[in-house]
Amino acid sequence: MARSSRVKEDGAIYHVMIRSISEIDLFKEDKDKVMYLNQMQKSMMMYKFKVYAYCIMTNHAHFIINSNGADISKIMQGLNFKYAANYNKIHNRHGHLFQDRFKSKIVKSQRYLTTLTAYIHNNPLKINGYEKTPENYKYSSLRVYLGVEKDKTGLLDEEYIIKFWGNNIENARKKYMKYVFVCDDEKLNKEIEFENENTEYRSEKVILTRDFDANKIMDFIAKETGIKKIMLYIKNKKNTVKARALTALLMRCLCDYKCKDICKTLGNITQSNVSRLCYIGVNIMLTNKKYENIIEKFISQKSLNFS
Repeated sequence: MARSSRVKEDGAIYHVMIRSISEIDLFKEDKDKVMYLNQMQKSMMMYKFKVYAYCIMTNHAHFIINSNGADISKIMQGLNFKYAANYNKIHNRHGHLFQDRFKSKIVKSQRYLTTLTAYIHNNPLKINGYEKTPENYKYSSLRVYLGVEKDKTGLLDEEYIIKFWGNNIENARKKYMKYVFVCDDEKLNKEIEFENENTEYRSEKVILTRDFDANKIMDFIAKETGIKKIMLYIKNKKNTVKARALTALLMRCLCDYKCKDICKTLGNITQSNVSRLCYIGVNIMLTNKKYENIIEKFISQKSLNFS
């Protein structure tokens, strides 16, 4: 049977679910959970999406993601492919890890959104030792929601949800805690499964449009890195790797390009090398203060005519 097309909307908020094939634990060890969150953080730097909540269990995980104008399929397929490759290498295995495609559902109302956070944060209730204390589970965003600890992942924008319970964050956290703990599991499952709002719910935040000009990105990177633009087309030169990596990263993020589109633009490069360059670009942003906000800097200067 042919797969149905995934429903996607620019700027939509998604409930994203990933699950392993039946005989394999998706997260065999706690360090696997940390690895997935770290890779998601790098993916977030590449695509500039938002994460509102998450919970990682042994064989599945839930996320609330605001795509912020990016393609949710590109985000999740790239992330899961990278994780599966690393997982198989670490655990000395081969073959598929994920159960079919990831699942996603557009969040269609604020009521659904708040109910969804409770559903996700109550997942640890199914684990021995956490039946009455889901806030103690380390691999969930609930601890951050309740102010138990600060976000260590670099992923969360939890205040967006918390402020639905009031602008005083401390009082809002208390109200949210009561909301999560009184929610009945049967009620939550019914809400999540049978939500039938007709209007699509969008974040009030500005959506990042992904229609920037690739040529202007190349002009910008050449200026920022101090190399000639023509050098961006030349591979296997040590002094151009940084510039080519940042160029590929900005094209991936801001032009809504696939790897094959970047191949055509830069020329004489494979899709796997484009993917590698994008991750090099992310690591440059993480380790070099000069380039940590390079995407935002380009966006702020997008109206300039670079020479």
